[in-house]
Amino acid sequence: MATVAICSGSFDPITLGHVDIIKRGARVFDEVYVVVFNNSSKNPLFTVEERVALIQEVTKDIPNVKVDSHSGLLVDYAREKKATAILRGLRAVSDFEYEMQIAAMNRKLEESIDTFFVMTNNQYSFLSSSIVKEVAKHHGNVSELVPPEIEKALKEKFAMRV
Repeated sequence: MATVAICSGSFDPITLGHVDIIKRGARVFDEVYVVVFNNSSKNPLFTVEERVALIQEVTKDIPNVKVDSHSGLLVDYAREKKATAILRGLRAVSDFEYEMQIAAMNRKLEESIDTFFVMTNNQYSFLSSSIVKEVAKHHGNVSELVPPEIEKALKEKFAMRV
């Protein structure tokens, strides 16, 4: 039986830290679904469709990664895909409390799905999509923070907003 994991987030935009977690998860699990969720508490720069397309481009060389979007509960999506794991990256201790609450709720909703935490590579421990957007908005260099496709998309997006 194939092991299936779900790596979810808003990915607005996907960063090299996210890509690192996805690649590492793809080495452990037979299939990894990268699922874009629309976080209603955030004001996204990219549409869900744009984020899905960008992630597909960035992960096209990882054969066991599939990209999708979903608007409901993560555990419902995981059940639908017959996933047994949720893959989450941790940048710092400050992420742990929030992630632990989410993992506990997901476990309460579906006890057959486990959450696996992966520590982010140290070089990405400070990195977030919000920081990337702020730097890109002010025309700062994000080439060491995001894949080239994302850097290009950020430049295009902020050029349209001028």
